[in-house]
Amino acid sequence: MIVIPERDIVRLVSAADCLMAVERVFASSARKMARNFPVIREAIGHADALYGFKSGFDRENLALGLKSGGYWPNNASRGLTNHQSMIFLFDADTGRCRAVVGGNLLTALRTAAASAISIKHLARIDSRVLGIVGAGHQSTFQLQAALEQRQFEKVLGWNKTPEKIGRLAKVAQERGVPFHAAGLEQLCASADVIITITSSFAPIIPAGLIRPGTHLACMGTDTKGKQEIAPEIVGAATVFTDEIEQSISIGEAQHAFTQGLLDPAQIVSIGDVINGDHPGRRSMEEITLFDGTGVGVQDLAVASAAVDLAVASGMAIEIDA
Repeated sequence: MIVIPERDIVRLVSAADCLMAVERVFASSARKMARNFPVIREAIGHADALYGFKSGFDRENLALGLKSGGYWPNNASRGLTNHQSMIFLFDADTGRCRAVVGGNLLTALRTAAASAISIKHLARIDSRVLGIVGAGHQSTFQLQAALEQRQFEKVLGWNKTPEKIGRLAKVAQERGVPFHAAGLEQLCASADVIITITSSFAPIIPAGLIRPGTHLACMGTDTKGKQEIAPEIVGAATVFTDEIEQSISIGEAQHAFTQGLLDPAQIVSIGDVINGDHPGRRSMEEITLFDGTGVGVQDLAVASAAVDLAVASGMAIEIDA
């Protein structure tokens, strides 16, 4: 069995590696070659934590396994990342455990890769202003990945607690892109692409603020009850997602669906766009929305990439199990 500790992930796996792996598994999912198993995600009644499992199987790449972990909101005070996880890969032929891979950085990279893929395939080519709603730990990964997809000339950022916005400003400065803290109305009125990455359980962006032609990547809603934008926005947009069933049950689309503002038949798998089976954006005025719920096969894809890279580089730790 191969073990890849969390400490080694940063030396092994790049953002580009993750984007390639996630794009490939989205395409595989749309071809019905990869599927996700039901998600388990529960409040454990201790430390305000959410804990669960995401799992699945990609028949094209024989990636079988699960990610176990969750969200511990008080970890920051302990000097730890709030999101904690491990990924377990199993041999699809025998069921034996093939690898155990640290999942914290990979989760951040694969989440950023998913929104970047949506920008790559759905945002207007002439998009020049990027808006980020939320300035938590994940936001910097989102910003770094997004800046690779369009020639953005300015970044606007908003956060509920303004003192955290500096981490976004630092990333933008490192990339040579001007950054401005902005109110929500200013951000929505100016941004061509908006990424929301919060843990909100109430809409942060109200109806009426999103202008025609905007691409939204809603990345924070992955649990029943969470919500980042008004359901009217979702209902008026062309919605794309990583997993339709998750989108209407635990994703951003759950509220528009339950209110009758969105028919699940209207939701498009992002893999269909990657495969060329759906045109994606159809006009410069269309509002497109990617509901990134985070799926198990994403985790398996990036963990498999990490294992392959570790073996190729001689960094793989092998143990008897």
